[in-house]
Amino acid sequence: MQTHIDLNADLGEGFPLDAQLMPLLSSVNIACGGHAGDVDSMRATVRLARQYGVRIGAHPSYPDREQFGRRSIDLTESQLVFSLTAQLWALKAVCIEEGVSVAYVKPHGALYNDAAASRPLAQQIAQMIREVDPDLALMGLAGSALIDAGRAAGLRVIEEGFADRAYLPDGQLQPRSQPGAVLTDPTAVLEQALWLSQRVDSLCLHGDNPAALVQAQLIRQALEQAGIRIAADYDPHAGLFVS
Repeated sequence: MQTHIDLNADLGEGFPLDAQLMPLLSSVNIACGGHAGDVDSMRATVRLARQYGVRIGAHPSYPDREQFGRRSIDLTESQLVFSLTAQLWALKAVCIEEGVSVAYVKPHGALYNDAAASRPLAQQIAQMIREVDPDLALMGLAGSALIDAGRAAGLRVIEEGFADRAYLPDGQLQPRSQPGAVLTDPTAVLEQALWLSQRVDSLCLHGDNPAALVQAQLIRQALEQAGIRIAADYDPHAGLFVS
């Protein structure tokens, strides 16, 4: 039985629950300018993460603030790499100023979904991360092309599942344009979280979901009652859970 699981959420996107959600998390994916966020929001979110000892991840996206990064954009490889590199370094610069570090990269929205299915796109993202900092991990949809590309690039990977999203039979996320794509029933969210906790490295909740705070509280309680600790990562060399 898996005895620990990471709990992450997408924050720094301009929604009001960040300060309440942060203490419940072990990892946070911080918007870094592509779909949302700016230097001020990044700094505020980084400071919250530092206050509560939460592991920091970069959450870059297609450059699409108008549609919140939820539409696919046809970019050349150089355009995509330039945008993602700039977003990643924007967050890394803030973290350096605040005396913390970025631990991993998790693409956002349409970029996440596209890279989960497209091997060439996944390889571009993995290679970009490796060139910026080979010590960064790559978080992506469990069993997807993005995870495969990360491993092939020599990156540590974090396989992720979603407690609040519906899945298609092939393991991809159900498109948000379809009814029922976002789970709102607390029982369904808890059942999915418990099931995934034995199959993935990290569980995600979306900070833009109005029910995210209640869901995070219920999920933590249910996991802890099941004997599963909320922790960002396990260091087998130190024998410690670390954030």
